[in-house]
Amino acid sequence: MPNPYAEAGVDTAAGDLAVELMKSAVSATHNASVLGGVGGFAGLYDVSFLKDYERPLLATSTDGVGTKVAIAQAIDKHDTIGQDLVGMVVDDIVVVGATPLFMTDYIACGRVVPNRIADIVAGIARGCAATGTALVGGETAEHPGLLGPDDYDVAGAAVGAVEAGSQLGAHLVQDGDVVIAIESSGLHSNGYSLVRHILGQRGIGYTDTLPELGGLVGEALLEPTRLYTTPLLELIDAHPRAVHSLSHVTGGGIAANLARVLPVGSWVEVERSTWQPLPVFRVLAELAGTPIEDTEGTWNLGIGMFAVVSAASVDGITATLRSAGLPVWSVGTVSIGTRDLTGFEQGAKGVDGGAVRLVGSYAG
Repeated sequence: MPNPYAEAGVDTAAGDLAVELMKSAVSATHNASVLGGVGGFAGLYDVSFLKDYERPLLATSTDGVGTKVAIAQAIDKHDTIGQDLVGMVVDDIVVVGATPLFMTDYIACGRVVPNRIADIVAGIARGCAATGTALVGGETAEHPGLLGPDDYDVAGAAVGAVEAGSQLGAHLVQDGDVVIAIESSGLHSNGYSLVRHILGQRGIGYTDTLPELGGLVGEALLEPTRLYTTPLLELIDAHPRAVHSLSHVTGGGIAANLARVLPVGSWVEVERSTWQPLPVFRVLAELAGTPIEDTEGTWNLGIGMFAVVSAASVDGITATLRSAGLPVWSVGTVSIGTRDLTGFEQGAKGVDGGAVRLVGSYAG
């Protein structure tokens, strides 16, 4: 019999096959708290352990990876974009000191290609496993006529928990605290609209080769987002009360994201001379014909996270992070008091936070 839904462009059989292909990767993220396995209408997660908390707080975050998916689609490489999604979602949860519990994902596409969907979800599952997060459910939606046959977008949401009184934030930051930068792996998942604009203006394709980027342009731009959750949770446990706030450097750039986790009345001057931006940022700025400083509000320039910590704990915290394989360095000191804040970023995204500006010249 004719299938009217298939004739309309929706292939439910392909969707079922995609689920079968991703089952083992998703199941590998499950722990004893996950009930029901894969395929239910809703994911079930046993939170009875929260009874041991005095006052458990749930933390939640949702995000996507933006137009980075266009590059994955252009070079037909889909096995890393899932890690980007986990990084954008789960690493926002650890910023408040919460431990991620579970995550769900959503993939909208013009046409379900089972192996492609399975690659995307396998990447999500690997990221979840690396951060101790259970992938408890998801949805793949076919949108023929709205998206091209090879187009897709991904989004996700996660939930974590933290004991009230143990959450991190601007309320803990003190005068004299030190700001530690933790290196990014590259662009992560922000500023790709600018990247695509620059390459388009120069007539550079994703399948072209640029020696300055180490080879294929698309491959270099798909460098997966570094995942910080596990080492940061271990850091918080190893140095109780020494880590005061964390900032995930995502949309909005360097100064604005740090300002969000500082208290009103505080300010920091971030010394550019303390690091050398990763090569990908220098190459892109040169292609754009703009000073790299002009991109500080768009790209992370090599800083994926900030940790604001007590001055007395800097050496120990730095050693702990480096032992976890994370390159780190100090970029500035928090001051609290009155001063002229001309040229400073003050808060961001609705947060009345501190003030931050970058000063000096980059190393190298």
